[in-house]
Amino acid sequence: MGKILILGTLDTKGEEFAFIKDIIENSGIETVIMDCGVKGEPFFAADINHAEVAHRGGESLQKLIAADDRGAAIDVMMRGARQLTAQLYEDGKIAGVISLGGSAGTTIAAHSMQALPVGLPKLMVSTVASGDTRPYIGVKDVTMMYSVVDISGINLLSSKILANAAFAISGMVKGETPQLDEEKPLIAATMFGLTTPCVTQAKAYLEKKGYEVLVFHATGTGGKAMETLIEGGYFKGVLDVTTTEWCDELVGGVLSAGPHRLEAAAKAGIPQVVSTGALDMVNFGGIETVPDQYRDRHLYKHNATTTLMRTTQEENQQLGKIIAQKINMNHASSAIFLPLHGVSEIDKEGKPFFGPQENKALFAALRNNITNDAVEILEMEQHINDEAFAVTMAQKLIQLMGHTD
Repeated sequence: MGKILILGTLDTKGEEFAFIKDIIENSGIETVIMDCGVKGEPFFAADINHAEVAHRGGESLQKLIAADDRGAAIDVMMRGARQLTAQLYEDGKIAGVISLGGSAGTTIAAHSMQALPVGLPKLMVSTVASGDTRPYIGVKDVTMMYSVVDISGINLLSSKILANAAFAISGMVKGETPQLDEEKPLIAATMFGLTTPCVTQAKAYLEKKGYEVLVFHATGTGGKAMETLIEGGYFKGVLDVTTTEWCDELVGGVLSAGPHRLEAAAKAGIPQVVSTGALDMVNFGGIETVPDQYRDRHLYKHNATTTLMRTTQEENQQLGKIIAQKINMNHASSAIFLPLHGVSEIDKEGKPFFGPQENKALFAALRNNITNDAVEILEMEQHINDEAFAVTMAQKLIQLMGHTD
């Protein structure tokens, strides 16, 4: 059994780290201690001391202490801890990682955890776990536990919370994942609430043909997670039905997946089938959160916490050009499917975002900007959620992967 890495600042949280160290080791698991503190003396000796962490981060500990710049010191310790954590994993020395901290400690530890692969246990006990945890989790399976009280000594409440954390990471490392009866080729797919019928039907078809489909919710983090796993070599093909995150990246909505969305399949050289799912909408929070410059646009209250804004003809032209450029990068077999009767559940006649002219601009931009001969353009007189459209995309992906349907 591998060891558990305990990573954190032993000068300010040493008592608490010693507490979880004892519990973990009493459960029969060895530990590796990495000290990321800077100024104070560590509460107990670490296996990897703070001087080594600072050195790996590109600076000497003495210079960090002399400079007395907390922000700069955190940056150095983040870099060093991440490199050392990744090295410990690559060397087969750790099977899990746990940390405790406030905002600074969480920043350092979470940055290191994000260097580890999905599936390796990662547990962060933090005072900031009840807020926006996206900066700490990123696209990895970091488990965050709210500390409730500040991590400041062992008391009646903190002892229970920290003990639970120690038991949890110990259980994760000791546990054995049940083996599946059969490992099937993996396919990545993207879905939104308003493209669910399409993806559900395509998924069912692919699973009948012997594939396993992992569906990612196209909410920004979902797209990023998928791209990361594609780069990691998990998938044989990609069914990228729902490219809506590009609307938010272009216009300034809240569900952007960043400027590199749609690049991973090309870099990995694997087949992909792409469509225009939910390119009719930009996402905001509640109606009161819509920026002033968009208040006069075509808005639709999806629910109490989500407001959708219809993309314009000009925006669709830009989206078509961007998506075409991304797909052109893939020199493996690729295809883009154009649903000529609508790109989302609310883009059809009688629905709020019905927009034939906007879609016409989108499709024209895609046709005009696909320049890679390896990319097929397939137009169907269907709505994106029609069964025939979904099944035809699934069939095409099977074909592109070199299998017979």
